[in-house]
Amino acid sequence: MTPGERALAHVRALFPAVAPFPDAPITVNFHPDRLLPDGRTVIEHLAADGIYRSQFETRISNGLVFPYPGGDRDRWEQRMFGGAYTSAMGRPVYGALNLAGHPDGAAPRFGSCHLLLRPHVAARATFSLGDSHTEPALLGTADTFGAIWDGLLAQVARTGQALGVTAAGRHAWAAALAAPRTDAGRTLDDYVEAQIHDGVTVAADAAAVVADPSFRGTPTEAALRSLGVEVRWHRGFRLPAAEFPADLRGEQVPPLAREIAARYGQPVLDAEIIGRAARDGDHPQLVKYLWHILVIRGRPA
Repeated sequence: MTPGERALAHVRALFPAVAPFPDAPITVNFHPDRLLPDGRTVIEHLAADGIYRSQFETRISNGLVFPYPGGDRDRWEQRMFGGAYTSAMGRPVYGALNLAGHPDGAAPRFGSCHLLLRPHVAARATFSLGDSHTEPALLGTADTFGAIWDGLLAQVARTGQALGVTAAGRHAWAAALAAPRTDAGRTLDDYVEAQIHDGVTVAADAAAVVADPSFRGTPTEAALRSLGVEVRWHRGFRLPAAEFPADLRGEQVPPLAREIAARYGQPVLDAEIIGRAARDGDHPQLVKYLWHILVIRGRPA
């Protein structure tokens, strides 16, 4: 058995509750224009070798970075998957199950663009209700999805919403979940995480790449198109630098937004401009916060 097959078997044994798997795609959100250690961007690497790589290989992350054996990411994976992974290579790729059909992907916290994966990928994925860094209590697979459904319905009963969809009661929520959507979901922290085992290759596994419109006419668009899959566009996020608040991610963020706007002569920030600041090495954590605020408060392009 491969490490991925061992991981799947471990989760099935721990959470055997069967429930119909939803007709929903896995999306893998990413920032295409972020630099890797060799100076090339994420999308340049992806276009060159056609393989989406984990943070253990890229050494970057749009969430928490612990890309080494013995680190927190390794510890989470050991707990979730019963010790299936013993080396840095071949680790799972992280995405989210887009149950609500959000145009900006199921987990926009992790990037302005996303790969829309083909249905067959779900068969080699495990799922958790919540991000793995929270050490979630509920896991599942495509053929043992019952614990995930039960957890989502319990969340709706408790809070009146789940996955960015609000409704009065579980039956109403289930109906609302299936409604078509054109507006961004903005679900920074509310998603069913997908851990995709045994690799993701663009040619075999991606149906499309969905991009932020700020990349139109840029080298990033050209690289996205070179992937050989359909390129689609969501509505994007734009926010004047003067409107970045201090109450969401701290008082250091608004001054940085204004400084970036002045530096590039762009009073309104979007994914492409924030990407420039990231490549220039500006305060990496604060730049992540700029992106979070853009998702929460940004207006469609």
